[in-house]
Amino acid sequence: MSRTIQDTLSPGLGKDGKQVEYIETVDAYNKWAEVYDKDGNFLQALDTIEMRNLLPYFLARVQSDFAAENTLKLVDLGCGTGRNTLQLARLAPAEAQITGVDASPGMLAVAKATVEAEGKGQVMLGEYDLLSPDAPIPASLQDGALASGIISTLVLEHIPVDLFFSGAARLMRPGGYFLVTNMHAEMGAISQAGFVDEKTGTKIRPTSYAHTIGDVVAAAERVGFEIVGLDENGEVGVRERKVEEGIVEALGVRGRKWVGVTVWFGVCFRMKSA
Repeated sequence: MSRTIQDTLSPGLGKDGKQVEYIETVDAYNKWAEVYDKDGNFLQALDTIEMRNLLPYFLARVQSDFAAENTLKLVDLGCGTGRNTLQLARLAPAEAQITGVDASPGMLAVAKATVEAEGKGQVMLGEYDLLSPDAPIPASLQDGALASGIISTLVLEHIPVDLFFSGAARLMRPGGYFLVTNMHAEMGAISQAGFVDEKTGTKIRPTSYAHTIGDVVAAAERVGFEIVGLDENGEVGVRERKVEEGIVEALGVRGRKWVGVTVWFGVCFRMKSA
């Protein structure tokens, strides 16, 4: 199994001097849910910007290859508070069926309120734990009605790569597309996801891994995925993003200390047909 970021970073105090507590990933996200969308996380902000560009290409591929389908089945794997679930729902065909799944009940509760507030009736939510190889498949994807398109954003950091892709493959039909974004290993070499508990002032960190792009691609290929292009010409296989001065304002004040560091990558896969 891969070494966690916790194993490679110094325990105790964070760089900002706050006490650091490592807890199980689901427990951490249950606590984080209360402030997840308002704590100024610059990587989430960058991911949202990138997904606005990537989702149209992703959906165009899915719609083109599954044009004969009456109802497209789309999944947000590790949907969290529904940040990108809503982007997917806004851009997908009105008749598409969208399922957001997550292992954290706290995150799903926030997502439910967010989805209901926006009136996205085609979005369903349910629990699915990527850390459990035998996790029940969500009801909307049972009886052979698997997804033709899946997105998963800033989730892979918390899952061993083989578990992540085997868990995704269980939900995917042959020929389906899988858009993945994640923290870049360059950032993972010096930091990881986490938040400050407003009640205690303690920095809470879940389990995280600094997966390299090579390890990610290799794990995807082991379960039958292949890389496809991320641009209009289908030529860019992996997109990497460094924090540049020009985008710091859009990312928030916490983004400034990351100028010059590659912090994010995105890649799109297709499940090979049998």
